[in-house]
Amino acid sequence: MRFGFFLLLTLFGANAIAQPLPDRVEAYLRKKMGERHIPGLQVAVVQHEKIVFTAAYGSADIEHSVAVTKQTLFSIASMTKAFTGVAIMQLVEEGRVDLDAPVSHYLSDLPTPWQGVTIRQLLTHVSGIPDIVDPSSGKIVGDGSPQTFLAKASSLPMDFATGDRFNYNQTNYLLLGRVIEKLSGKSFAQFVTARQLDIAGMRNTSFGGFSDIVKDRAQPYALRPGVTNQVDANQWINIFYESVPSLVAGNGLNTSAEQAATWIIALQKGRLLKAKESLATLWTPGVLNNGTHGGFGGALNGYALGWPVITRPTHRAVAPIGGNWAAIFVYPDDDLSIVVLTNLQGAHPESFVDELAGYFVGDIRNASGFGIPHSIETLQAELMLLGFDRAVEIVDAPRNKDMKTQLSEADVNAWGYRLMGKGQRTQALEVFKMNVHLYPTSGNAYDSLADAYENAGNRNLAIENYKESLRLSPNNQNAAQHLKDWAAARQQ
Repeated sequence: MRFGFFLLLTLFGANAIAQPLPDRVEAYLRKKMGERHIPGLQVAVVQHEKIVFTAAYGSADIEHSVAVTKQTLFSIASMTKAFTGVAIMQLVEEGRVDLDAPVSHYLSDLPTPWQGVTIRQLLTHVSGIPDIVDPSSGKIVGDGSPQTFLAKASSLPMDFATGDRFNYNQTNYLLLGRVIEKLSGKSFAQFVTARQLDIAGMRNTSFGGFSDIVKDRAQPYALRPGVTNQVDANQWINIFYESVPSLVAGNGLNTSAEQAATWIIALQKGRLLKAKESLATLWTPGVLNNGTHGGFGGALNGYALGWPVITRPTHRAVAPIGGNWAAIFVYPDDDLSIVVLTNLQGAHPESFVDELAGYFVGDIRNASGFGIPHSIETLQAELMLLGFDRAVEIVDAPRNKDMKTQLSEADVNAWGYRLMGKGQRTQALEVFKMNVHLYPTSGNAYDSLADAYENAGNRNLAIENYKESLRLSPNNQNAAQHLKDWAAARQQ
């Protein structure tokens, strides 16, 4: 959509030359695509409950020279969980679901330790229930069927006491999908299609994994390890994820940016949820037993009912993200929403949505955004392909010499905690090991590594690293308290 007005000079500097807003936005997006090697991208902007900007750039399929259009569909991966949150709230409005009722009130075949977990605790990832996706490999446990997994899980201990911490978990949404199906008498896909997609006019949005044929869907890619800044078809490789029907409530939708924008409008206009209080509940982050919020880390410091939350003094946002390639930011106080969809694993559009939003509401660009450093993004993309267990080897490789010098201790540390917050314990552990390798005299690096070992259940190595942290940083209260607590526990 083209605009007939010009952006005020004061938004970007008194000495700037006024340019049409769409041209400025397009230049910015093409710059980001070049920096991040994104093959294809769509964007839609909603302001005052209207779509005010849409665009499509690049390649949907490099091999067959297919361009991205505004009709191209993209996998939105875990952004699907936001639709699941809306579905649950629709049942809440009908009096068929109580968010604080145990899931055993709706499902009768659960292992005993799971039965007291509430619907809200499933939605906000604080259940402590074992994950159907193995966090170390990313593979589905068993054949992916709920029956097989439940049979296996009945012998597994809880990961932690319910409500003690946030741990991103696909089992939570497997169970929520089953609750929706049991109460509605329809499949999850049928219920969401009738109650959300059809109402919002999302005619081409569909459910389907990577093993399914989805018409007009963009091919997903990852960067080949060690790519240079040269842009050519040899820098990308195809990627594929397992498609398991039982996990469709957590990862199953394919849509376009414009259709996602119409869904946001339908949600905000009360066409999907009737009461304003329902929307407020949907976007309220869960609370841990200690009274704090749990989230992915960084700016994503909370997790509501299927919606990650950014709580900050100004320009708060709710921000579903998916596949490290798709993001929706809704800024409730600014009456603004941004949808960015890409087909590159590791594109991390969430890291630049705040800046993009600044073209429409000037001072959002000054809010505390994600700001994932480019060096971290580059290294993460390589580790996702070659394995996090090779982190030290890869960071020391001659080809990564420049990148290595840009890896600050604080940035690597924050990256590790983000992974740990997502339940990716093995990957987080390797990142913290790498940080100790990079900064061997840092007590804080050893303290974080000890935290990761504790999170992984390896108390002996946690103690060893807390002791080393305390040796390097004698005033480290976290390490001292852990060692004191464990010493007291041994004496009891």
